[in-house]
Amino acid sequence: MNKRTIIALGLVVVVMVGMSFLMPDAVKPVRDGDMVKPISLPNLQGKLEGIPEGKVVLLNFWATWCPPCREEVPSMVKLYDKFKDQGFEIVAVSVDKRYDDVVQFVAEQNMAFMVLHDQDSDVSRNYGVFRYPESFIVDRNGVVRKHLGGAVEWMDAEYIEYIDKLLAEPVVKTPVQPVKL
Repeated sequence: MNKRTIIALGLVVVVMVGMSFLMPDAVKPVRDGDMVKPISLPNLQGKLEGIPEGKVVLLNFWATWCPPCREEVPSMVKLYDKFKDQGFEIVAVSVDKRYDDVVQFVAEQNMAFMVLHDQDSDVSRNYGVFRYPESFIVDRNGVVRKHLGGAVEWMDAEYIEYIDKLLAEPVVKTPVQPVKL
């Protein structure tokens, strides 16, 4: 290689490295085995809420304008009714732009579980969610155990047994060790 080629390649590398610092960090999608990412979004009363600790959680990203999302809601309501008194929670994160659409749909469907509003889809993007519905089943220790894309019939025996199994698992508290200076 001649001197000009080496200089040109060096400049290309410098420019690419420099541009990488200007670009926002790529979103790392949440996968099975990851710790659930913390969230803070308004519920339908405007109070900021997140993912409950120490519970088995179905975290569901959805929208009122999404036919598959609308299709799975009745079985989600039944699932919640079945397990709500056993340490189970549903956190349904709506990505709708219009708050009123969410409120109306939630009332029509009798969705008694936690509904949060991600109007700008920031939390969805942070989770790597770009299609709806998309769900994450989180165990009592905050570990994502199952990631599901598309509409789910939540009352199928497969999901009932899976949630029963997770509810039977203990919460493992890892003691925090003090840092020595």
